Amino acid sequence: MTQPVISEEVRALARADFSETARRFGAAGFTATEPARGILTLRRPGVPDARRPAVLVSVGVHGDETGPIEMVACILAALAREPEALAVDLMLCVGNIEAIDQGKRFIDADLNRMFRPERGSLAGTAEAARADVMIEATTQFFAKAGPERWHLDLHTAIRPSFYPTFAIVPDLIADEPKQKLIHWMGEAAIGAIIMNPASAGTYSYYSAEHHGAAGTTVELGRIGVLGQNDLSQFADAQAALDRLLRGAAPAPARVAPQVFKVAQNIIKLSDNFRMTFDKSTQNFTAAPKGTVIATDGDTTYTVTQDEEFIVFPNPDVRIGLRAGMMVTKA
Repeated sequence: MTQPVISEEVRALARADFSETARRFGAAGFTATEPARGILTLRRPGVPDARRPAVLVSVGVHGDETGPIEMVACILAALAREPEALAVDLMLCVGNIEAIDQGKRFIDADLNRMFRPERGSLAGTAEAARADVMIEATTQFFAKAGPERWHLDLHTAIRPSFYPTFAIVPDLIADEPKQKLIHWMGEAAIGAIIMNPASAGTYSYYSAEHHGAAGTTVELGRIGVLGQNDLSQFADAQAALDRLLRGAAPAPARVAPQVFKVAQNIIKLSDNFRMTFDKSTQNFTAAPKGTVIATDGDTTYTVTQDEEFIVFPNPDVRIGLRAGMMVTKA
């Protein structure tokens, strides 16, 4: 079998190797620091913090979601050739480095459920330790930031979706940055937005709740093998992110995202959990009122609105975690 051709820039980012990027920006007068492995911050000295947006871009929180790694590597390589074009304070975070290296989703447990104070039986996992490192670096980054704060946590979906690209946005974000974020998603051709009122322990919700960032988990198409991703599916998002980092004026929206709100979260309570949807079910599959979503001992989850749509159905999650969410059109 022919091995995929992987550029050196992509290979370096997948290995969490920022040495060449840090060297180039450092030579251009930026302060380039690596507070932990797989985390790079770039700041331009001499410009007041309050005048620069602070942008956190994270990839690889799930180790098998490699498309955003390739996309961000392309953006970063272009900026490194003309570092003076970077108009923001930037933090780049490669999430689950070991899982990326092994081509796995995670080592012990889902990293994107670790950004919460209570981790129960997951407290001793490799991902809990990595989340602590990421939390500390995120705290340091935003402690020096001005009022304009972004966090784009870039993912790809395991299953097909009626909306190939969509995003989860914490509802607690203030109105002005929320509207800027939603406009950016229109630029990036994100087809749907789910306004989420409560945390499921995700990285983007953490940065929104604790650091006032306009944070979002963005699903950019389908999962793929490193070096074999169809980068055309990321073209609009790549262009929008590149404009944001260069401080360019917002472009006209490519789409008007359909906005949803969370109707209910389906929590797995025990080993008796049985779901009528499985991992093959498309995201945003519709279900009418009265449909049984799942049973779990004496608990039965049903559709209570006239129509609800299932997102992230996964009956195989650990007990206590979300096995899916039901959303309605806003």
